[in-house]
Amino acid sequence: MSVKRKDSKGRILRTGESQRPDGRYCYKYIDAKGKQQFVYSWKLEPTDRLPKGKRDGPALREKEKEIQKDQLDGIDHTGANMTVLDLYQKHIQLNAQVKPSTVQGRERRRKMLENDPLGFMRIGSVKLSDAKEWALRQQSKGAAYHTIRTDKRALKAAFYTAISDDCIRKNPFDFRLTDVIVNDTEAKTPLTSEQEKSLLEFLQTDRVYRKYYDEIVILLGTGLRISEFCGLTEHDIDLETSIINIDHQLQSDSSIGKYIGDPKSKSGIRQVRMGPEVREAFQHVLSRPQKGKSVEISGYSNFLFRTRTGNPRTAADYENIIRRIRAKHAKLHGPVLPENLTPHALRHTFCTKMANKGMNPKALQYVMGHADIKLTMGYYAHTDPVAAMEAMKQVQEPEFTTQLTTFEGQVMPRIA
Repeated sequence: MSVKRKDSKGRILRTGESQRPDGRYCYKYIDAKGKQQFVYSWKLEPTDRLPKGKRDGPALREKEKEIQKDQLDGIDHTGANMTVLDLYQKHIQLNAQVKPSTVQGRERRRKMLENDPLGFMRIGSVKLSDAKEWALRQQSKGAAYHTIRTDKRALKAAFYTAISDDCIRKNPFDFRLTDVIVNDTEAKTPLTSEQEKSLLEFLQTDRVYRKYYDEIVILLGTGLRISEFCGLTEHDIDLETSIINIDHQLQSDSSIGKYIGDPKSKSGIRQVRMGPEVREAFQHVLSRPQKGKSVEISGYSNFLFRTRTGNPRTAADYENIIRRIRAKHAKLHGPVLPENLTPHALRHTFCTKMANKGMNPKALQYVMGHADIKLTMGYYAHTDPVAAMEAMKQVQEPEFTTQLTTFEGQVMPRIA
């Protein structure tokens, strides 16, 4: 008859349990990969008194219960011991073929995890409250709501990888961010017709900035993304059919410089028709002498919008140009234009204007190159009262008149 092992208090120890000479309890088990694993605790049962000077934690039998439950459910308990940082790095390795801009975002996110307590937590121990506290910490450090939302989405995807690998059961990042932090993102504000007119009149007459008049007309009249605009070459413009062909964009990376990338999504590949003003602006651009020798980037050359050295202008260039235009306009005419005037605000103005004119949402989605129509529909929220009344006139049913007619012996109201 085998002798039952007991602890220092005379309690019978179960299979796999033992007590070390220093009083600490140990549980030995075999994991899903057939490897021997150990967990430890200073307490056998939750009601045990913690030895003086020792760090508290779950009792050994609480840990055993968790391990046994995981084994029954097919959960890899050892996988749950990897850190959040390790999980994120594993997750991104599974999808390595990404754009340079995505690589930059991943590197920033990795550094964020290296400098936050969340990054060194075991994924099996991360609770919903931990994920919410992470969001609050990021906001307190000055991170923008958009950045926190993007990082939360990436971490949520990484934790779903862990769930798929049977490392954990629940995703602690499966919560609404607005329940935790306030969305302080500034609302997009399109230019009013008066502001647009004031901007264009200023550009027509200003000796310094009138050279950018055609560019601003094109941006306001096409709704192109600034990266798509910067990537335009002579071959993308067909004046005969008044069509702009968009199938690439010019981007810039601090480590590799300028490069040609695919559109933001498959929906970004499209054709945009020029209006008369835009067509005239392109005629001016194509007819003026280009500065510097044409530069070739990723097989593309003859860019339409270049610097003095012949290099194509970038999104950052136009951010600065529009900032200076607004500053001088404000100096001469007061704060007429919005403070956050950017190239994207011009795209936003175009889309809002098309929505106000009643353009079919699916058609506008195509023109804008939006992958999700929800994004396009958001622009219809900017419809002003005048545009709303005009739209009602177009769809309103004819009114009934007081004139009567007889139909099968009955008196009926007749539609005017």
